[in-house]
Amino acid sequence: MAEEQTDRHDLPLLQAGQAQKELTHNEALVLIDMLVMASVLGIRDTVPATPAPGDCWIVGPAPAGEWAGEAGKLACWTAGGWRFAPPRDGMRVWCADEGVDALWHGGGWTTGMVAARRIIVGGEPVVGARQPPIGDPEGGGTVDVEARAAVGRIIAAMAAHGLVAPS
Repeated sequence: MAEEQTDRHDLPLLQAGQAQKELTHNEALVLIDMLVMASVLGIRDTVPATPAPGDCWIVGPAPAGEWAGEAGKLACWTAGGWRFAPPRDGMRVWCADEGVDALWHGGGWTTGMVAARRIIVGGEPVVGARQPPIGDPEGGGTVDVEARAAVGRIIAAMAAHGLVAPS
């Protein structure tokens, strides 16, 4: 009997008249446990020497050993050995060793990046889209060199942080 799987995460489905349905069901539960609120210890190419059951990693781009051919997948150690799950576009996992999210997009993982149109804290927008450049201060009746230098440093810092376009 051909094994059927779910379309999104390739979870095994029970079949009518299937013997030992608990095996298929348990395998699906192991994969769900791995994918729901996913968290990994890190990204690596080498298989850990002494993983504990439930330990998961993102398989790096050049895996070796038991992970060969599994690049980019989530690898989780279970009582039954390694289980692998392919990522889907938009999947996020917590990467514990870096303390940041890892995002699968466009065929690869990126860590520590946040994409947003706007950031709101306490109901107040604090960061939005990049604004046009701000020119250095010039002209005026009285020239305060120190104040102009300070304003110039503020503008440079805003540009370095991407809040305004460089002038």
